[in-house]
Amino acid sequence: MGEHAWWRSAVIYQIYPRSFADSDGDGIGDLGGVRAHLPHLAALGVDAVWFNPWYASPQADAGYDVADYRAIDPVFGTLAEAEELIREAHALGIRIIVDVVPNHCSAEHPWFREALRTGPGSAARDLFWFRRGRGAGGELPPNNWRSIFGGPAWTRTTNADGTPGDWYLHLFAAEQPDLNWENPKVREEFEDVLRFWFDRGADGVRIDSAAMLMKDTELADFELDAPPFPHPYEDRDEVHDVYRAWRALADSYPQPRALIGEVWLPDAERFAAYMRPDELHTAFNFAFLGCAWEAGALRSVIDSTLAVHAPVGAPATWVLSNHDVPRHVTRYGRVDTSFTLEYRQLGAPTDRSLGLRRARAALLLNLALPGSVYLYQGEELGLEEVEDIPHAVRQDPMFLRTHGENLGRDGCRVPLPWSGTRPPFGFSPPGAAGEPWLPQPAAWRDRTVEAQTGDPDSMLELYRRALAYRRKQPALGDGDFAWLPGPDAVLAFSRGPDAAFTCVVNLSDRPVALPVAGTVALGSGELTGDRLPPDTAVWMVAG
Repeated sequence: MGEHAWWRSAVIYQIYPRSFADSDGDGIGDLGGVRAHLPHLAALGVDAVWFNPWYASPQADAGYDVADYRAIDPVFGTLAEAEELIREAHALGIRIIVDVVPNHCSAEHPWFREALRTGPGSAARDLFWFRRGRGAGGELPPNNWRSIFGGPAWTRTTNADGTPGDWYLHLFAAEQPDLNWENPKVREEFEDVLRFWFDRGADGVRIDSAAMLMKDTELADFELDAPPFPHPYEDRDEVHDVYRAWRALADSYPQPRALIGEVWLPDAERFAAYMRPDELHTAFNFAFLGCAWEAGALRSVIDSTLAVHAPVGAPATWVLSNHDVPRHVTRYGRVDTSFTLEYRQLGAPTDRSLGLRRARAALLLNLALPGSVYLYQGEELGLEEVEDIPHAVRQDPMFLRTHGENLGRDGCRVPLPWSGTRPPFGFSPPGAAGEPWLPQPAAWRDRTVEAQTGDPDSMLELYRRALAYRRKQPALGDGDFAWLPGPDAVLAFSRGPDAAFTCVVNLSDRPVALPVAGTVALGSGELTGDRLPPDTAVWMVAG
């Protein structure tokens, strides 16, 4: 992997700080917990770690409501600890990616508090989207936009004298006011935030809601089922100017920093535009994440992914789970294995053993494709979505704002099991006063890192073997890719200029003969004689 363009082939592990490991016994994960478990990440074999927001925040949306982009939230630790963590990770050969949230900040951010204090027409209010309401007394929102978390995208303020005031825009929760990127001060602030973290050793940034920064200044109504083009607040052409400036900043460092976009867009060409040579380096491949476990569908999304990235020279990314979607062990155990933001299927019947078998095969498929790979914490343990969390302890705004109609994302955010036979499974230190912030299933006693370490059949040891092999195999990561002929419902492809490495995945319901010659280097399951069982993948090398 080229050191200068490490992001093109890296295996990047996503840490959701609240749920990774708790060092002080309050039931919430923290930086001390991460530092204590850096050896786990080194043994796993990852190249980099991406942290979900660790900034000072009221935690109305799990840290995506940022009150101070230059401070660590006290629940996680201190800035000094973050700096030490970066140094310790670098000493182990692990790079660090921090999350930047540019579309909105917290209602507790000093800018927004000043905007409320100074009132209508102030310079502070121009940093956000304050507007008078419609109706005779301004009692109606300025337009019909809806929050992504449910309900109106506008909240009305109260004037100093107690009378109803202007409204402000929040495409997410009311505690997350949208910033006005038409204002140069906003652009200057975020460039300074990037410098702040790059100067402290961060190797890259993941950009939250990257396509949503710019808004139609007219704030016109639109219908969700037939949005106009250009969209009033998503994927507007003006946003690319922001990322060109960020790229110039990232490239100004002796070791260029990586810019990674969270870009949910259905149009492939519009998506690719974010990765032009003077903009972002990579963007998340949500089409692959949501793809059904079907050979035709997977082949199609792999082809389209590579075709989209080729003209702009950007590496593809491959991901199966993250902090916003049901875990793929659960998804793959269902009749319908696909996923969309609108269609989560929470509570649908799941065959866990089937889901695990498919997840093992998906890992080898994922790691064999050209580009970089993202792993979500806990997937190396084969963790499933936790769907029976009591309503009283759920914390996701999606659940709260829809009054339970949408169960939200808490089920993929349950704290990790490290050791022991009962909760908190080593997540918190022995004798900790606080229980984990979300309850862990008792069944996780055999899913801990301790229980799986040394078990050759465990998910954890498969991940360790696969990542170790990938790092040593020059054909893997970024580079050449070619499909090979094979039976129906079987994916077979070669990697490398000499095609000496092949990956075969059987997505059919019956064993199949291997369509290529060679020696099996690694399998997600055992062969049956010389046949590849259903929902099983193998890596093969010539000879």
